[in-house]
Amino acid sequence: MPLVTLRQVLDEAQKREFAVGAFNFNNMEQLQGVMQAFKNTRCFGIIQASRGALKYTNHDFLHHLALAAVELFPDVPIVLHLDHGDSLDTVKKVISLGFTSVMIDGSRLSFEENVALTRSVVDFAHPRGVSVEGELGVLGGIEEDVEGKSAFTDPDQVEEFVAKTGVDALAVAVGTSHGAYKFSAEPRIRQDLIQETHRRVPDCAVVLHGASSVPSSLIEEIDRYGGSMSKAKGVPIKMLQEAIKRGIRKINVDTDVRLAVTATIRRVLNERPDVFDPREYLGEARKRITSIVEEKTRAFGGANRVPEDFQPISLKDQAARYSRG
Repeated sequence: MPLVTLRQVLDEAQKREFAVGAFNFNNMEQLQGVMQAFKNTRCFGIIQASRGALKYTNHDFLHHLALAAVELFPDVPIVLHLDHGDSLDTVKKVISLGFTSVMIDGSRLSFEENVALTRSVVDFAHPRGVSVEGELGVLGGIEEDVEGKSAFTDPDQVEEFVAKTGVDALAVAVGTSHGAYKFSAEPRIRQDLIQETHRRVPDCAVVLHGASSVPSSLIEEIDRYGGSMSKAKGVPIKMLQEAIKRGIRKINVDTDVRLAVTATIRRVLNERPDVFDPREYLGEARKRITSIVEEKTRAFGGANRVPEDFQPISLKDQAARYSRG
């Protein structure tokens, strides 16, 4: 099955009221672990790469990893998505590599500048059949080169932003943040903002970034084997499930995959100090990733959601749909 567009996947999620998990990857083991989970749960899959991942792997290495995933998992409908693109040039580069979806993050610009940047990306991407995610409001925290001080999405700007930009999906700032340290007190997100955004733009999929749950079992394991992450805190699964009921259709997860890798490697090297072959500890980490992603997919309601007669829309046909409005 060829790569599919984010728009087609999110249309399915909108129609059937579930959320699709979007998982970041930086290397082969991460991608293999995520893809195996997608296959096991018969779900739509979004694999996404940040600017940091593209820099770490080199664009071409990452591109070919994604192509291998498509070839080796032919029954999984996969979206290849750019996470937190910062410029039209970055968008042009990844689209030339075959990405079927891009996120442009103009959230730290003024409203007018954000609209202009996002519109320029839509004008380039849609004629090529590529879906676009924008962002309104600023997520706090830090992850790779994505850093900022929180500013909630203003619901009074949502309709204007979507109308002027033409985005397929909108990331909102509702209290989540990037990284492992999302809350200093009890976790809380603005479910009312999610619901109001979905009400105002029902045809635009609402996206939740910074949504890793930071499972306590992984934190305890990391600390047991020499780490120091006791203050890490994420978004509880029940809170994410409530957000899905309010209208969230795409949930970004990165930190939980990293924690799974780190916890597993620390444990294996501590319990088996004679191990020196990376395949042994990375292989175990890969299995752990699969387990974590399967849990998330089921919790988001995404398992067994691919229709038996599902047919991916080609980029050419998607472009034609965009041109018809």
